[in-house]
Amino acid sequence: MVTLALPICGAQLAQAGMSAVDVLMTGRSSATDLAAVSVGSSLWVPLLLLMAGTLMGLTPVVAQLMGGNRSGEVRDNVHQSLWISLVLGSLSGLALWFLAAPIFTLMEVPGAVAEQATLYLMAIAWGMPGAAFYQVLRAYSDGMNHTRPALIISLIGLLSNIPLNYLLIYGSAGVDDLLGITLPGLLGDIPAMGAAGCGIATGLAMWIMCLSMFLYTRRSSAYQAVALWCQPSAPQLKKISELLKVGLPIGIAIFFEVTLFTVIALFVASFGEIKVAAHQVALNFTSLLFMLPLSLAMALTVRVGHTIGRGDMNEARFVAWNGVAFSLVVALINDLVIWVLAEPAVALYTSNLKVQALALSLITLAMLYQVSDSLQVAMAGALRGFKDTRIIMLITMFAYWIIGLGGGHLLGVGSEQFPVWPWAVESMGVYGYWIGMVAGLTVAALLLGWRLWVIARRAIQDAGRLRLILHLRMDGHFVQGGVTVMAQAVLMVIQGSAFHTRTRRGRSTSC
Repeated sequence: MVTLALPICGAQLAQAGMSAVDVLMTGRSSATDLAAVSVGSSLWVPLLLLMAGTLMGLTPVVAQLMGGNRSGEVRDNVHQSLWISLVLGSLSGLALWFLAAPIFTLMEVPGAVAEQATLYLMAIAWGMPGAAFYQVLRAYSDGMNHTRPALIISLIGLLSNIPLNYLLIYGSAGVDDLLGITLPGLLGDIPAMGAAGCGIATGLAMWIMCLSMFLYTRRSSAYQAVALWCQPSAPQLKKISELLKVGLPIGIAIFFEVTLFTVIALFVASFGEIKVAAHQVALNFTSLLFMLPLSLAMALTVRVGHTIGRGDMNEARFVAWNGVAFSLVVALINDLVIWVLAEPAVALYTSNLKVQALALSLITLAMLYQVSDSLQVAMAGALRGFKDTRIIMLITMFAYWIIGLGGGHLLGVGSEQFPVWPWAVESMGVYGYWIGMVAGLTVAALLLGWRLWVIARRAIQDAGRLRLILHLRMDGHFVQGGVTVMAQAVLMVIQGSAFHTRTRRGRSTSC
């Protein structure tokens, strides 16, 4: 599982690095460009994660098919996911293109910032279909146990984003100043475009990653068993609905988690710049450490899915809880890293002593939720391997928004400003919101643990009943007609699936 998780972690960090590069480079351009990119990111990043989470539902589907030696069925599922990504990517791009300006007007964003942020989002809008296609191909590759391509291609995206950013943000004159050379032809006439140039560079990087993943899955021998690009499939509404049934709850759950932190940041803004800065520093530092538990959860989805595909439900339960136990070890290691590195890390973010002191006290609270955060994301990953996603969505909505945000807001502003509690609660300021996050993540971990126990036990019981029915049917011990019909139906489904798999494999290999 670690072998699967480490490339995923590297890919996540590389993609986070692209956002960091955008902020650093626009910050050197002007304060307006930096503000435009920051405001614009608050719109397109949650939208991208909603889309990516929805398409992530392909991973457990592919994992279960590959685990059950049904590789012939993978191609159709990937093709249907590509149709979904075409619709989601196009809708996301259109939303950014047409809705950015009205939203900024509604939010009363200053005119200069709103203008640059709108141009930034209109440029990124062209890259959203490419990002959607890339996410499908990454989910397909991850589901086949090939996680290293995502790392390589994320690094390609990062390395292409840096020079594109520099050229388009600062223009050819900026490149001349940096390198002391004059760019030839049309490249020498590129003007400095600031935030808009950053958006163009990000959109181009999205398409570069998409095309790189396309070429890799087309040419690599690791994907020959599927023959993905052999014969296109027309849209099939039944399969599309099945994929959305698994993927859409994942996307909604991720969207609610991301918007939770966005809303908390807006509430914290009312406490003043020192508290806002400290909150952002503490959250950014701990978010970097969260990448490893998140990557382990994504790897756990693949491992559990493969085991379920083989039909070994006892092994699937063992893999799931073993992954959860390993995530606990990772959480304790993260706590140790925080304890050792928090002070020097915070000093790198800011030289303001007041911000440093408050950030360090918030990071102490973050040490409390490392355990519950790692456990809940691991349990959610295991449940996705079982294709159990709707209950995860409901649990996370309740834990994050009712307990985490509702409880945090109550503790943050007190019961006088938020009278939803019959007893008096004193305002705790920014600490209240962090205590709310700890409570929300803890509740999520408890409820997801209960759900994983129920689903794993149910899967084992169902598998046992199926084996008993088949055993009695083949031994000729049935006397009840209804049971005989049930057994015959089960056998027909299994035989039909085996025949379908053989014929699909024949088509794949012949192609």
